[in-house]
Amino acid sequence: MNIEDYREYCLSLGEDVEEKLPFTAFRYASGVLAFYVHGHMFSFFDCDHFSVITLKCQPERIEDLKAQHDCIGKPFNESPKYWIGVNPDTAPDELLKQLTRNSYEIVKAKYKRRAPSNSPKGGREG
Repeated sequence: MNIEDYREYCLSLGEDVEEKLPFTAFRYASGVLAFYVHGHMFSFFDCDHFSVITLKCQPERIEDLKAQHDCIGKPFNESPKYWIGVNPDTAPDELLKQLTRNSYEIVKAKYKRRAPSNSPKGGREG
């Protein structure tokens, strides 16, 4: 998948997705584009070297995914216990989309913002 298609896919995951260049103050990371849900990253990559996409993953799935897919390896600058690195050049598009959605869902569930307490469902939205 190319960089523009991947960017569009990340943005399509929900209205709550934001993209940022959070490391512009750092010379070697100024081109890192990150996607956030509820203010927390779920995917990022270097726009200048689109060779690894770093994604959140369930720790119990990581070793199996690495064993099944050559395109999955170490994440860039994150804990390999909770994150994976995916090569967008060799990963099948559907696998990359599945892993990206999974990352988005993990982060979204962990950091879900609470609805205002005056909502009709007692502070939670359906």
